[in-house]
Amino acid sequence: MFRFRWLIIILLSVTFFCCTEESIEPIYSPPEFMEIPRGFPEVAFPEDNDFSLERWELGKKLFFDPVMSIDSSISCSSCHLPELAFSDDMTFSLGVNNLEGTRNSPSLGNVAYHPYFTREGGVPSLEMQILVPIQEHNEFDFNIVLLAERLAKDSIYIEMANAAYNREPDAFVITRSIATFERSLISGYSKYDQHIHYQNHEHLTEEELRGMDLFFSERTHCSSCHGGFNFTEYSFENNGLYLEYPDMGRFRLTGEEQDLAKFKVPSLRNVELTAPYMHDGSMSSLEEVVHHYNSGGEDHPNKNNLIKPLGLSKNEESELVSFLKTLTDHSFVSNQIFKK
Repeated sequence: MFRFRWLIIILLSVTFFCCTEESIEPIYSPPEFMEIPRGFPEVAFPEDNDFSLERWELGKKLFFDPVMSIDSSISCSSCHLPELAFSDDMTFSLGVNNLEGTRNSPSLGNVAYHPYFTREGGVPSLEMQILVPIQEHNEFDFNIVLLAERLAKDSIYIEMANAAYNREPDAFVITRSIATFERSLISGYSKYDQHIHYQNHEHLTEEELRGMDLFFSERTHCSSCHGGFNFTEYSFENNGLYLEYPDMGRFRLTGEEQDLAKFKVPSLRNVELTAPYMHDGSMSSLEEVVHHYNSGGEDHPNKNNLIKPLGLSKNEESELVSFLKTLTDHSFVSNQIFKK
């Protein structure tokens, strides 16, 4: 269980929201720090990395600091922007020396609930995932040991690391503190959530309601892969995007033919803000995504057998898009505590 109520007085002493009434619908109210939305489970912190305010503050500072990259040019936030639900708007994010990444940057919203990480699911913990961008040549192109040595020359980081973990800013401190910050990125106050969990039934339009019915219907099977409170079952699927994939997907991890061109199913929360879509950023709009699924996609041998022509009309496609937009959590993306 969380022990964060004592933090609210501290953290709410600063303004959570700078947005005006024009920029956010009145049905949204600012959640308390680390408040668990209705319908969500508690967040589990590892035994060696329980929550503390000092750890959270250190992780946030590192998340926004370009000191993380070899030439101090980019940070975690360069590819995970708070206003875009901690994703970005590029097909492939740019790393050091403007090198392109190889996959589209996913949202970090509700990343605390993911059971594994990367598109092929090869990283078992959030702490370990942080090592991936640090060492990737087209991301930070750095080394965790050298990064620790750099931070050990900074008096502010030394002080913060000792306050948070009672040790110097080493690899343990770097990975654990950033993971602590990322686990606080909880998003569950969308228009959909208001409708389902907060008894604001009047706030979904007729079009959105029809789209919701389609989404959860046996006709579309959308919720078979995008189910649960986080709108993902975290399974690995092929969605018929191509007949031949340049990216081998989960096959890179397992070497099993049945995993060729399969990727972890992403959450649809805040999906309105996270374009472009698919693992390679090849679709620029939700309309394009919905049309792809309505068409049934390409006949790849590993394609999920639920993905087939749906026969939706143009109006029904539009209704599905309207529903997906109700998953946007304005209180999350405008929350000043998650910004630099």
